[in-house]
Amino acid sequence: MRKIVQLSLALSCLFLFSSQAVAGPGYISNSGEKFVNGIANVTTGVIELPKNIILTTQNDGIAHGVTVGIVTGVMHTVARTIIGALDVVTFMVPTQPSIRPNYVWEDFSTETSY
Repeated sequence: MRKIVQLSLALSCLFLFSSQAVAGPGYISNSGEKFVNGIANVTTGVIELPKNIILTTQNDGIAHGVTVGIVTGVMHTVARTIIGALDVVTFMVPTQPSIRPNYVWEDFSTETSY
């Protein structure tokens, strides 16, 4: 039993220090970008509310801006904040951003898509 434990420990060390265990060259920057993106979306998600009110008012008029714009803004605020929090929690898995535009202030005249 002792030999099996020693052998498995030796193999684990070999796998841990092998060249395949090293992260790729873009891994750190992609993970960092996802983390910063998540923090920014959590803290600035509330800007989705006035953004959607303005966009809806410009496209459909003041009545829609006050009613539909507020509802749409609240939905986008909650969605951006939750997705940002998920990005912060899962930043070690570098994936493509799931929100377009990446930040709420980028391309302010475009509605947010997921």
